[in-house]
Amino acid sequence: MLPKLTRSVYPLSAVLLLTFALLWGSGALASPPFILVASTTSTEQSGLFSHITPKFTQATGIEVRVVAVGTGQAFAIARAGDADILFVHDTVGEEQFVAQGYGVERRDVMFNDFVIIGPSDDPAGIAAAASAVEAMQRIAAVEAAFASRGDDSGTHRAEQRLWQRAGIEPAGRWYRSLGSGMGPTLNTAAGMDAYVVADRGTWLNFHNRQNLVILFQGDEVLFNPYGSVLINPERHPHLKHDLAIQWHEWLVSPDGQAAIASYEINGEPLFFPNAD
Repeated sequence: MLPKLTRSVYPLSAVLLLTFALLWGSGALASPPFILVASTTSTEQSGLFSHITPKFTQATGIEVRVVAVGTGQAFAIARAGDADILFVHDTVGEEQFVAQGYGVERRDVMFNDFVIIGPSDDPAGIAAAASAVEAMQRIAAVEAAFASRGDDSGTHRAEQRLWQRAGIEPAGRWYRSLGSGMGPTLNTAAGMDAYVVADRGTWLNFHNRQNLVILFQGDEVLFNPYGSVLINPERHPHLKHDLAIQWHEWLVSPDGQAAIASYEINGEPLFFPNAD
């Protein structure tokens, strides 16, 4: 009788583990380099980042991961060293960030503008206002429903500056401070038939408009610049400063500026390039 042939059989899990180890050792499964950008919700919810970051990655091999929060929160994340670079829209705050030693350079990247949106029947009559400040005064005078982001974002800060210029401290049932991003705030305003200050980019990318329309625009106080700020490597040496500099420089390069300018919705640009 012939002897019974035997062979060793490795469990599938062991084979997979060995394969993974070999691939890891060879670098085949190594993650691509990436940076973490602390930014505002308007750049994310407008769709800009999904348009431009693949172009940057294709050019450099560096992935861009975005933490999209209110501008105040983005500053806090950057101050704590929890992001590699800052990209927001509050020039005063950005300059203070650099002056306080948290950043080393701010560059103008792009701009658009804020608009004042409200129900098409315009109960406060702001479409006839001579200025953005007068528009806010008209809203407060009749206590028309107003939805505020209330989240210390760049848009919220711009809205607060308008109330200050108007000499008004908004309060009462007509003024709803939501503590939410631009998209959710627009949704609430649409449901309430409320007035709201928004950045044009997010508005153009917003689909649940219901009865809302742009009622006031064009005042120079509604200008909305965006800046990129490099974080101080002496404060946070653990960050990926070399990769962040490539993103910072690409944004204001001809290729970066062209990528920004090419982002449109229904033929209308959402942001305008503005390199130094």
